Amino acid sequence: MKLLYLCVVNKEKKYRQVVFFKDYFQNNNLLTLEELKEQHYGKRGNDKREALEEGYKNFKIGALLHEARRAQGLTQEELAKKTGTTKSYISKIENNVKEVRISTLQKIVELGFGGHLEISIKL
Repeated sequence: MKLLYLCVVNKEKKYRQVVFFKDYFQNNNLLTLEELKEQHYGKRGNDKREALEEGYKNFKIGALLHEARRAQGLTQEELAKKTGTTKSYISKIENNVKEVRISTLQKIVELGFGGHLEISIKL
């Protein structure tokens, strides 16, 4: 069984909606993520779809931090100590409960992972 989940968090961060999709096939081929989003949330521009996309941006940062932390072999507590924050705060960022400030993200990447944060703007 194939599973895909999408998280959506409202602007007030009051709830999370996790939607599970299973066995979505078209002519025995798995739908692309874009096709699946259009089918269930509509095309870009409508309110429901834009809420999904905004929630995904925040979720993506937390997922990237989680992945990097695991790749470095660090626990949330170890990362928190290296960056001068708390395990709870790291957990909230990774689980998209709290948005991270750019300065905090930079501290986590540089002090916690020994990396370099790059941000780009595409027009």
